[in-house]
Amino acid sequence: MITERPVSNSGGQPPVRPVPEEAVNGQRGVRAVVSAYVALTKPRIVELLLVTTVPAMMLADGGMPSLWLVAVVLVGGSLAAGAASVLNCYIDRDIDQLMRRTKRRPLPAHTVSPRSALIFGLVLAAVSLALMAVFTNWLATGLTLAAIVYYDLVYTLWLKRTTAANTFWGGICGSAPVLIGWAAVTGSLAPAAWALFAVVFFWQMPHFYALAIKYKADYARAGVPMLPVVASVRRVNAEILAFSWLTLISSLAVWPLGMSPIYGVTALVVGGIFVVEAHKLCRRATRGEAVKPMRLFHWSTTYLTILFAAVALDALL
Repeated sequence: MITERPVSNSGGQPPVRPVPEEAVNGQRGVRAVVSAYVALTKPRIVELLLVTTVPAMMLADGGMPSLWLVAVVLVGGSLAAGAASVLNCYIDRDIDQLMRRTKRRPLPAHTVSPRSALIFGLVLAAVSLALMAVFTNWLATGLTLAAIVYYDLVYTLWLKRTTAANTFWGGICGSAPVLIGWAAVTGSLAPAAWALFAVVFFWQMPHFYALAIKYKADYARAGVPMLPVVASVRRVNAEILAFSWLTLISSLAVWPLGMSPIYGVTALVVGGIFVVEAHKLCRRATRGEAVKPMRLFHWSTTYLTILFAAVALDALL
């Protein structure tokens, strides 16, 4: 059995030989395997984390850091975040197969074996830590290791499955790239680094609660005690609003720490829109109307991108 490509003899060109079907299937198989391993690293999460890392490095440097250092931190940070995600998929493979949103991931779909995923995640972690250790400093390397361990052993293995406060405590590792980037440049952590950490930390609650509202039935089916699953609408609304306001306040707290009005105005405008979107979602939920949580989810991603772009611009001025 063969799969033929179109044959044309026009222009005196020799006919194209048919391609064996086994070769075509083999190429597709390799692509599928590579795609599965890439999917384990959750590239979208890696991309979002890096959005905060480079601007933090620029602010720490007061301009543009060494391109070599930026490249090392980007590669090392990407590998570390990817490793944490792969190990997360390995640990969560039992509940991922119960959720519609995650049942097509490589492990539930049996595209990658659990053993292969575990080895892949550990190798990525080792390479990322080696890069950070050789080319940055002990503080940046230690923070990278702590973020991986915390996300997989503390959050994924324990908090996610046992407490509705899992998103809150899990926000620590999600905010770590800001500190890692800053430490890679300076070898220390200044108040501005902690202020940016606070922005990302508080931002994660409304960002992820919106997603958890969307997939509430999925989390309930898997027995994961996300806040929207185990708490009342009133409680969920209260936390979304509180953390949205704290995100805005913490972003404005960065302004006096050497930032220009460009950053301050940007933080005020996009933060204000973020808070307004949070209020709209909560108002609809309180009234029992159909809510659109993904509107807040997607805007929160845009918000963080714009805010940290303003941080980067401010550092260059």
